Amino acid sequence: MKTDREFAILTAEISKATFGMTPSEYKDFKGLKKENLRDHMGDLELIFSMLGEASTTQIARGKHARGFIENQEAAQEGGTVAGKAREDLEARSGKKIVTPENFLLQPESRKRLEKKK
Repeated sequence: MKTDREFAILTAEISKATFGMTPSEYKDFKGLKKENLRDHMGDLELIFSMLGEASTTQIARGKHARGFIENQEAAQEGGTVAGKAREDLEARSGKKIVTPENFLLQPESRKRLEKKK
């Protein structure tokens, strides 16, 4: 990738396919302003985000993607892999992965208690 803008567009493509929203929409959903979105994601949100990114890398390398358009297609495909996995887990568990909860706003002791439940 040549520019930060292209990288941001590809990141948005992965996020949209994984979570159904771009990073800026995701930040709005969580009520964040200038905070780092990843700092406010739960474990599974982070895992599916990483799955989308890793899947994109794998697909782009496998297709020998060159240039923005080919990498954009790989980003959409990689995000779709993670999005389908997220939807499958949500259907099987009956719980949403994407939540408006902000993990840094909770005391660490409360987070640990909730994880034990």
